[in-house]
Amino acid sequence: MEYVKTKLAAFHPFIQDISTLPSPRKFNYPFCYEAHPLAKIAAGQVQEFLNQSYDNEHNFGIDPEHQGMVIGKMFGVLVVRTPENELGFLAAYSGKLAQGKQHPYFVPPVYEVFQENGMYLTEVKGVTALNEALEALERNESYLSLKAQLEQTKGLAELEIGELKTQHRILKKERHKRRKEAQLNLSPEALEPFLEQLKNESLKQQYDLRVISRSWEAKLKDLEIALSAHLEKIEQLKEDRKQASAQLQRQLFESYKFVNAKKDWKSLLSIFTEDLGLVPPAGAGECAAPKLLQYAYLHNLQPVTMAEFWWGQSPKSEVRKHGEFYPACRSKCLPILGFMLEGLEVDDNPLENNPAEGKEMTIVFEDDDLIVVNKPAEFLSVPGRYVKDSVQTRIKARYPEAILVHRLDQSTSGIILIGKNHESYVHLQKQFLQKTVLKRYHAVLNGVVDKDSGIIDLPLRVDLDNRPQQMVCYEYGKPAQTKFEVQKIVDGKTFIHFYPITGRTHQLRMHAAHPSGLNVPILGDDLYGTKAERLFLHAEYLEFDHPRTRERLRFEVDAEFEI
Repeated sequence: MEYVKTKLAAFHPFIQDISTLPSPRKFNYPFCYEAHPLAKIAAGQVQEFLNQSYDNEHNFGIDPEHQGMVIGKMFGVLVVRTPENELGFLAAYSGKLAQGKQHPYFVPPVYEVFQENGMYLTEVKGVTALNEALEALERNESYLSLKAQLEQTKGLAELEIGELKTQHRILKKERHKRRKEAQLNLSPEALEPFLEQLKNESLKQQYDLRVISRSWEAKLKDLEIALSAHLEKIEQLKEDRKQASAQLQRQLFESYKFVNAKKDWKSLLSIFTEDLGLVPPAGAGECAAPKLLQYAYLHNLQPVTMAEFWWGQSPKSEVRKHGEFYPACRSKCLPILGFMLEGLEVDDNPLENNPAEGKEMTIVFEDDDLIVVNKPAEFLSVPGRYVKDSVQTRIKARYPEAILVHRLDQSTSGIILIGKNHESYVHLQKQFLQKTVLKRYHAVLNGVVDKDSGIIDLPLRVDLDNRPQQMVCYEYGKPAQTKFEVQKIVDGKTFIHFYPITGRTHQLRMHAAHPSGLNVPILGDDLYGTKAERLFLHAEYLEFDHPRTRERLRFEVDAEFEI
């Protein structure tokens, strides 16, 4: 492919004076970042455009008078530098807007699937023709008549054979009764021919059943043979459609070709299937980030920094706040951006840095059976994928047999319970499973909650497209309940106590932020709200029975942030 030079309708200069703002030294890591001031200003301009100038058919759920299905969208901005050293930005959205109508304000898709006379629409016609042929066969009067006859015949066969078997069971009971009476009343000479008669009656019934069954089997076989000619054609068309769809999917994956900063090219098929052995997920390549980088590289624009924000009503299952910034999705974008960012100086993945470096955990209580630890915020409970330093590794260095009974999120501070030996661990874990352990968390929410107390009941499961985020799912989610009590409201912030009834990943964070929960995220929640100096969530109270003495123990550690 060749690079093209054209009038860049999608390049937007900054309206606000940015001369005093320094550019970042490296491009931000898109899966964990804090939006740079330049990206925030660019996003503000895009949001102003969406509010004031973008008149289209898409309903974001902001305007109550707007008709149509409500679908919020992820938008992205990419600050770029032109060859003439001018700073500006590009804008894009994930997926499609307004039934696929492309607006010149936004960069085009990496591959225009619905271009007229293009590969996709041409090949889709073939698949559509197969579908129509299949539907015609399945509506064929002869086929439908044979199907109905077969089902009706099966029903009649089952009915007649069933009635015959019922009659035979009655006759069998009668023969059994007659046999007993004959054995009591008949002489040996008379008994023998009588028993032979009963035997013949039984054989006659078996014969009659075989005749009837074979008669119905013959009728069913004739119908099945007649029907099989239709079924073979239908199955062949289904196989043809399957192969055509697979071929179309493969061609589509090959048509999405991405370029990186080194001017190397790779297809979607190559990135996912050939490099990783994965099937590209639905919508891969349609997110905002790949569109932005592709346009920048094709037009010799130097990427400076990028950010993505949600616009519109939140989805029912996820937590997306209108106007807030979010990282790029991992399942679709991580492999693609991993290739597209090659050749750029990119910030290190923050997850590879040890958040516990220079921090110490405090031993609140210790005896021969257990340890109670106060974990600082941004400190792993157990070793992670990149970082091994954690509460577990530090404790095991001193006590090799010690086992954490429960965990806290990396960003959550507070009390963690550890069994110093296997017997203590088993006893303590059993208390957690039986829900006899009492826990209380203190949190500050970034907004006002309109209820004083209650119970949140929202089942949770991991968001497979965006780990480790969780989502509400009534089909596959695990039960998750949280009791809450508001303590006070100060300066638009809610100070609250959480009492988790279950212990799901990110349970308190999701139950606070989700629209069906409290709809107010915990202050500093970088996954479901807005980042701050820390996550304002602290496990402050724990009550349980001692595994050896059975004494009821209670521990309370105040949060470092103001209560």
